[in-house]
Amino acid sequence: MSQPAADVSTILRRHAEDEYAEELAALAAADDRERPPSWRLSPWAVRTYLLGGTLPNGFEVRAKYIGNARLIEIAVSTLATDRALLLLGVPGTAKSWVSEHLAAAIAGDSTLLVQGTAGTDEAALRYGWNYARLIAEGPSEKALVPSPLYRAMREGKIARVEELTRMPSEVQDTLITMLSEKTLPIPELGIEVQARRGFNVIGTANNRDKGVNDLSSALTRRFNAVVLPTPATLEEEVSIVTRRVAETGRALALPAEKPPMEEIRRLVTIFRELRDGVTADGKTKLKSPSGSLSTAEAISVMNGGLAMATYFGDGAVRAGDLASGITGAIVKDPVQDRIVWMEYLQTVVKERDGWKDLYRSCMEIV
Repeated sequence: MSQPAADVSTILRRHAEDEYAEELAALAAADDRERPPSWRLSPWAVRTYLLGGTLPNGFEVRAKYIGNARLIEIAVSTLATDRALLLLGVPGTAKSWVSEHLAAAIAGDSTLLVQGTAGTDEAALRYGWNYARLIAEGPSEKALVPSPLYRAMREGKIARVEELTRMPSEVQDTLITMLSEKTLPIPELGIEVQARRGFNVIGTANNRDKGVNDLSSALTRRFNAVVLPTPATLEEEVSIVTRRVAETGRALALPAEKPPMEEIRRLVTIFRELRDGVTADGKTKLKSPSGSLSTAEAISVMNGGLAMATYFGDGAVRAGDLASGITGAIVKDPVQDRIVWMEYLQTVVKERDGWKDLYRSCMEIV
């Protein structure tokens, strides 16, 4: 839900439909293409919102996703059909980010969200009860507490289910009837909720984390899966980190100077080399740590460096401000990952021209 204007300046992270309201309004005004039932924008406009572009009146729409445009087109097209969308990928590949922006552009509401965990139960996907009212008045629609999926079906909007594979299998399968029959039975009341046009579901999942519950074949068939890869090139990943650090820096009101491109490039290079198990020139094979070293973690490390430079430095981000964050992101296992990191520091970082400051700063912490 939109926040009162007086509260906007105090919100740490606004919903996509609020943060990018100007862009969504400009797209809606310029959008004269056919729209699926209940969609706020046409598929063309949704694609433009996600990938960026210039409208006929010269208005610039910023890119929300930097990567393969075809994947976004497949995702948007899927949501225009009766099949749900499943975004797959390793941690940090922008699955939740893309999910939020798709819901914001299509339905104007990205808040119909279920966060999957090991403790998520069926009520989170179906409905719950106001037990005080249930005891006082008995079963009734007034005593029912609708879930985000219930509301999405009733209102013809997009529901988001994050981390599907973290939920128990029997809870996952609660979705089958909703996705295949487009209904939600309420046997306690002898009624059902039928989905309105515009209803669909975006699920996200990864199979990298421990404790994953595989999706049943019956549920998998109800989804069209789109795999979001890690950034294809160094330049692409540097661009993503630069853009997101600037956005989060403004939200956090950090008065530090803009981080030098050299530091961002070094950080991304380290993450990519350890993630791929080989140096950028292909000459040296490396051991990979247990963590994912995702783009999202690189953004977090750079934000941490900005905070260090702001509050404990002179405002300029340097190697010393990033060393602890880099080490913390890499060394998840204090034994095995520390060995991997030490070997990388000695064989790669120490020998690279212009990287001695980073080597010294990291060695002080390790």
